[in-house]
Amino acid sequence: MAEKHIRLTSAEIGSLWSTYMNSTMTRCLLIYFLHHIKDQEMKDMLQNTLDSTNLRIKRLNSIFSQEKLPVPNGFTDKDIDLTSPPLFYDPFALSFLYNLARMDMIFYSFALVNLSRKDMIAFFTDSLQGASKLYGDSTALLLSKGLYDRPPNIPYPTEVNYIETSSYISGLLYKDRPLNVNELTEIFYNIERNYFSIVLCTGLLQVVKDKEIKNYIKKGKDISLKQIDYFNELLKAEDLLGIVSVNMEVTDSKISPFSNKLIMNLFNVLNAIDITLIGHALSGSLRTDLSGEYSKLIGEILLYLKKGFKLAVERKWLEEPPSVPNRKKLEK
Repeated sequence: MAEKHIRLTSAEIGSLWSTYMNSTMTRCLLIYFLHHIKDQEMKDMLQNTLDSTNLRIKRLNSIFSQEKLPVPNGFTDKDIDLTSPPLFYDPFALSFLYNLARMDMIFYSFALVNLSRKDMIAFFTDSLQGASKLYGDSTALLLSKGLYDRPPNIPYPTEVNYIETSSYISGLLYKDRPLNVNELTEIFYNIERNYFSIVLCTGLLQVVKDKEIKNYIKKGKDISLKQIDYFNELLKAEDLLGIVSVNMEVTDSKISPFSNKLIMNLFNVLNAIDITLIGHALSGSLRTDLSGEYSKLIGEILLYLKKGFKLAVERKWLEEPPSVPNRKKLEK
């Protein structure tokens, strides 16, 4: 009982705040997809995800109230327009659930390792388990509908080998060394992520009217296309087939279903996750051509993220995370 009265740490406050912002944004997107979806299996999965998201938001509100913390504004029904025609066909909604699950598993895992209060560990463990279940369910449904490409298969290894020369890491000068399974996996999922981004950007470019935001989305699409081209060419050079996307899942609607505030915040979240995942790929890549490319990509996305941050701040669309007291100011 006494443990409930322990003050939240800065890590716990930060994780709660980010979860609230992401969950209220997710809720808006789920409501939008659910409003237009026709496929019953997808509809059931969207409804279950919306129910669990609403429950998470309710629990977060309760925690904020108990701890006497201000509840973030987040996102509301005002950030979606359900009177607009559908912008995406049904399969994209399933792809959204799949990518949502992957991002949530990463976020909740990172949050969990920084927590100490028992109730916080329980809350984020529940959230992680929910994301893991959604990942399994969405992957299974993608496979059943023929919408999911598995990572490439390779022959099973027959023996244990050791690296015998430092040229193993020199991809720029020594092209003979094939990709290892960890490098191939990161390349596959990088391409997969960027196909999702291209579909998203293609749809939003049809409906966004603000020229600055439109140009920002175009730049994001160009970055994704460049990544896909580079990694597909690399796979072909390794005598591996490049990865081909599924059919474009964008309608011809020109009416935006989302507020510009939601769109810009969504891009900020996606960019932050992308930097995290490319950083992970960089840490596990033992060929210098790959590590060099990943390093360049991180720099490019950081500059892109900075531009999006500036656009959102200028329009007063970014809520400020809780901050530590300015002790120097308090001393005056």
